[in-house]
Amino acid sequence: MTHGTPMTAAIVLAAGRSQRMGTNKLLLPFAGSSVLARVVDACRGAPADPVLVVGRPPLAPLREALGNRPVTWVENPDPTADMLASLRCGLRALPATVESLIVTPGDLPSLEPALVCRMLTDFRAGQAGILVPVHRGRRGHPVILAARYREELLRTHDGVGLRGLLHAHAAETTEWGTDDPAVLEDIDTPAEYALARSRTDAAGQASAERHNATPLA
Repeated sequence: MTHGTPMTAAIVLAAGRSQRMGTNKLLLPFAGSSVLARVVDACRGAPADPVLVVGRPPLAPLREALGNRPVTWVENPDPTADMLASLRCGLRALPATVESLIVTPGDLPSLEPALVCRMLTDFRAGQAGILVPVHRGRRGHPVILAARYREELLRTHDGVGLRGLLHAHAAETTEWGTDDPAVLEDIDTPAEYALARSRTDAAGQASAERHNATPLA
């Protein structure tokens, strides 16, 4: 971390049961990596440090999917708990020196580090306490928030989670518009997974073709 740069952590929520997918969606392959690894890499590239991954036992498959990436593992022991319970597990494990926080589900594999980096840069440059991405009128993830909301999330907003926080602090929330659908592209079903992979593969192919194009003389 560069001296003088505010400390930003990330909490990646990876304790879901993937019931509609029929298998652990976070372990599925995606763009040469895995779904979970893509999200972790997007946060690390922001850069966020530390990156906390909240999972449910057994954690071994998730650890294997991330290889040697430097993350902090946090266990949510209740497999039936909602997303707020997982977020609270991460919040309790945060270092006291954290000034801002990136919160994201672990199933947004189309996220790129550059997008999260732009969000974090604009958050630090602005006055808002909360920054939420918006694509075509819909709010998505990741959400960036000041660490001062930590205690409030630990105590309140049961049943509504981050939506409750955004509603309670509407005047302190900035909507960050983007034309990138990745902020909405969570994958809950095999059809959504296939669509996300096809979009990412097509984008990668187009980028490679531009890179390899021969300039005109």
